[in-house]
Amino acid sequence: MSRVSLQGICDMHVHTNPDLRLRAYNDLELADAAVRVGARAIVIKSHLGFTVNRAAIANAYVKKVYGENTPFTMYGGVVMNKVIGGVNPEAVEKGLKLGAKVIWLPTQSARRHLEKMGKDPADGIQLIRDGKVIPELETVFRLVKDYDAVLATAHVSPEEAFVVVEAAQKAGVGKIVITHPEWWVCGYTLEDQLRLVKDYDVILERCYAQNMGKGKKYHLNLRENAELIQAVGYQHVMVDTDGGQTENPDWETEIYEYMHYLVEYGIPEEQVYYMTKTIPYRLLGIKEEPVGAAKD
Repeated sequence: MSRVSLQGICDMHVHTNPDLRLRAYNDLELADAAVRVGARAIVIKSHLGFTVNRAAIANAYVKKVYGENTPFTMYGGVVMNKVIGGVNPEAVEKGLKLGAKVIWLPTQSARRHLEKMGKDPADGIQLIRDGKVIPELETVFRLVKDYDAVLATAHVSPEEAFVVVEAAQKAGVGKIVITHPEWWVCGYTLEDQLRLVKDYDVILERCYAQNMGKGKKYHLNLRENAELIQAVGYQHVMVDTDGGQTENPDWETEIYEYMHYLVEYGIPEEQVYYMTKTIPYRLLGIKEEPVGAAKD
C-alpha cells in the first residue's frame, strides 16, 4: 500500500468547538493534532461568523506549549451570515484587520441553503439584484483585494456563484475558492466546475465527505473527487476535509485517508502535495518550502 506524509500539509476548511453543533475537537485540540502530524496550517471556520480571534488564541497556545519556532499556524476568517449582519463590510474589515485570511459568502443564511433545507429562500441573504451583485458586496470585494485575502463561495447556488465570481474578478479579487461544489446543497454540475475553471481560473475546493441531511449518513466524496481532479486538472483543485463532525473520523485521519485514496487511485504523489500544499500556501501567503514534499 502507498503511504503519504502529512508533513507540511494545509487544510483550509475545518470546524471546531465552540459551536452550536458539537464538534470533534476544540481549537486547541485541533492545534495539538496538527502539530502532532506535522501540518503547516489549518483554517478554522464557523457558521457563527468570526474565527480569526480564536485562531490567534490557538497560535499563542501553540507557541507556549510547543515553542516559538513551531512551524504550524492556525488561521481564521469571516462567514457573512445573518449573525454578523450578513454582507457587512464593517465586520469584514474588522476581521481582515485582525488577520482573517478567508471571507466566506453566506452559509446557513444563503438562499440556496435555506431552499435545500426546505425553508423559505426569501429569508436568506440577497447577493444579486437586477443581475448585479449588491453594493455592499462590491465593498467587500475591495476589502478582500486590499488585504490579499481569499473570497470563498460558501453555500450559494452555482447561478449566484457565476455572477459573484465575475464581479469579484472585475473588482480585482485574485484569490477565489468555490466551496465544496460537490455538496448536494451547492449542487454544481461537472460542467459548472469545468466552466468556472476554464473561464475564471478559480480553485475548486473538494472535501472529504458531505452531510446528506438530518439523520442520514455522511457520504464519502473520495472517488468523485479523484475523477474530478482528472477531469479539470490538479492545478485547480484544493484538497480539504470540511472536517470536525463527531460522526466522522478525526481530522488527521480524514486528511490522511483522503490523500492516501488519491494516491491509490493513481493521482501522482507530487500532485496530491500540490493540492494540499502549493495551492493553500499561495492562498494564505505562506512561503513555499524550497525542497520537495517530505515523504515517509
